Amino acid sequence: MLTFVAMSDRLASDQAAAELIEQAPPVRIFTMLGRFWPYCRSRRAVLAFVLVLSVVQPALDVAEIWLFKLLVDNVLVPESFSGFPPIAAAYIVLTLLGGFVSYVDDVLSEWLSQRFLTDLRADVFRHMQGLSMDFFENRRIGDLISRLTGDVTAIETFLVSGLRDGTSYALRLVAYTVAIFLIQWQLALVSFLVVPLLWLVSRHFARLIKIASRERRRRAGSLSVVAEEALSNAVLVQGYNRQQWEIERFQRQAEAKYHAEMAATRLRALFTPLAETTELMGALAVIGLGTWQLSNDQLSIGGLLVFLTFLAGLYVPVRGLSRITASAYSASAGAERVIELLEQAPGVQQSRFPRTLVHPKGHVYFDAVSFRYPSRGDWALDRVTLSIPPGRTLALVGASGAGKSTLAKLLMRFYDPDIGRILLDSVDIRDLDLSCLRGNIAAVLQETLVFDGTIRDNIAYGKLGATDTDIVAAARSADAHQFITALPDGYDTRIGERGRRLSGGQRQRIAIARAMIRDAAVLILDEPTTGLDAESAYRLTAPMRRLMVGRSTILISHSLLITRDAAEIVVLSQGGITERGTHDELLRRNGTYCELWRHAAFDGPRKAETGDRR
Repeated sequence: MLTFVAMSDRLASDQAAAELIEQAPPVRIFTMLGRFWPYCRSRRAVLAFVLVLSVVQPALDVAEIWLFKLLVDNVLVPESFSGFPPIAAAYIVLTLLGGFVSYVDDVLSEWLSQRFLTDLRADVFRHMQGLSMDFFENRRIGDLISRLTGDVTAIETFLVSGLRDGTSYALRLVAYTVAIFLIQWQLALVSFLVVPLLWLVSRHFARLIKIASRERRRRAGSLSVVAEEALSNAVLVQGYNRQQWEIERFQRQAEAKYHAEMAATRLRALFTPLAETTELMGALAVIGLGTWQLSNDQLSIGGLLVFLTFLAGLYVPVRGLSRITASAYSASAGAERVIELLEQAPGVQQSRFPRTLVHPKGHVYFDAVSFRYPSRGDWALDRVTLSIPPGRTLALVGASGAGKSTLAKLLMRFYDPDIGRILLDSVDIRDLDLSCLRGNIAAVLQETLVFDGTIRDNIAYGKLGATDTDIVAAARSADAHQFITALPDGYDTRIGERGRRLSGGQRQRIAIARAMIRDAAVLILDEPTTGLDAESAYRLTAPMRRLMVGRSTILISHSLLITRDAAEIVVLSQGGITERGTHDELLRRNGTYCELWRHAAFDGPRKAETGDRR
């Protein structure tokens, strides 16, 4: 106990590690059972059959041990071979039957465990997919993955495997208890003197193991966070020569996890000899009394040997039940983290009676919208009113942090406005079905988001059931078909994680093709040329203009070369509108937009000798 306290103090002193993952609120065992039992309920018949097999297995074990008594008393002691053949035949039958029962039990138990894991993980993942952007902006992805994998496994270990093993241990305890009382009730009473002591020792250590397990699960999440961040930002790490810093950061988390693991291991290692010593005390008392009874012809040698065998088997389920108690505490540590995740409610709620749009025109209206992010006190948007008629383009310009991208996030309902409303075809988007709303919006974002799949898969991601004809047509419209067909595997070329095997311009053209194939009524272009060189940005102009045709478009860009053709240009500053009008109107006003225009450099694209750069 002192060792564990000292170790806990050392862990608490690691401030850097402690800041990564917070401790989840504690839950009771019965709360965990009530929360996750429904994942077993649908397979009650199989579970009941597995529990029946748990009854059969101890009965077979008792029968085999009893045969040993018959072998000693009826064959070995009297030196009579006549009783050996039936006993040998019974041994063979019991062994074959036990093997069959064990096989069926193992297969069905594993099936139950894997179905539990699959269903629970799928539900946790489904729940995370329904959470709003504010949740992911305040959470570590590595920790979420750790909860989805290791913590869910800990719950299964107790709830499914623990239920089966617990039933088996309990029945074995009953069977062995009955057997030793049938053999010699005085010896049985002596042997049971140590059981309460063994149970108390087990319960004490189980509570300590719960504390260690909670810390171990938290440290596992922290380690996953550091590894995920360092590996996903390898370019940044190596570009700034921070490999050693990341190694040391990972090492600190690994050391913290090591101390948590060692604390739990020391507790388990200390429990084992204490439990064995307690069992030995009972066994020695039984051997002493049994030897005296044997010398007084009150017990046969076969009876004493079988009694000791049953006694050894009796202590095993007692220890097994205590281990299940410990695993319950360990599982509760994982359950705390999973339940905390499942109790997170989406910041954006679906309407109870959602409406849909059959043939949306794409008329977007921001009606006196004000909004501030949960973690900030100032307003990101302040009483903004905008109207984008069907098929028209509205350009948003202004300094970084002016609120341009926030308008796009509100339109896609990543957040809801604090004041005001947003209408799509005269319907408040909070009353629209979320899938309907987002299904009618296509977006090309500043950060080009692609998957580690083929080019074909990434373009088809914009439309369920997209055909090859649709994919090629979208790629042609995005000026991507030529470079795609020049690749060794064409449309089946894998682009790597985050599209790292392609240039920035190529990734963005795939994103445009994905928006093309969606064919949505509303289009959001959020800084689509940021990070591209002049030529790549220029080459995107034509496909973007084709994408904008016939769609209500919100164009967010610092490049006034792209925004000047918009039907209306709105200048934002500190969340409010300072200017609005056409390009020519704003130039005549000689205000902020005119100043931005004067400072813009329009040298035109520089032609690269080898085409689109990598």
